[in-house]
Amino acid sequence: MKLAYDIILKPVISERSMDEAQNRKYTFKVAVDANKTEVKHALEEIFGIDVKKVNIMNVKGKTKRMGKNVGRTAASKKAIVTLAPKSKEIEFFQGL
Repeated sequence: MKLAYDIILKPVISERSMDEAQNRKYTFKVAVDANKTEVKHALEEIFGIDVKKVNIMNVKGKTKRMGKNVGRTAASKKAIVTLAPKSKEIEFFQGL
């Protein structure tokens, strides 16, 4: 069984994610094999919040070149989590 900290890897800090945090939507980088249910339970366990909705998107790796060699960066997965209206805020995003 996976631990909650194996599913939620790190928060995504960007201009767009900070704008959405005001609407109670938070963005996290999650494990590639995680699904919506696992993400929801992991966030509720870690932060003690009430999750209303989870949207997940796969992010393809970018093509990179080093001279004549061509490779790709690793693919990843992002989750955008919407909190319920009665749920408390995530303290990590409040100071940013």
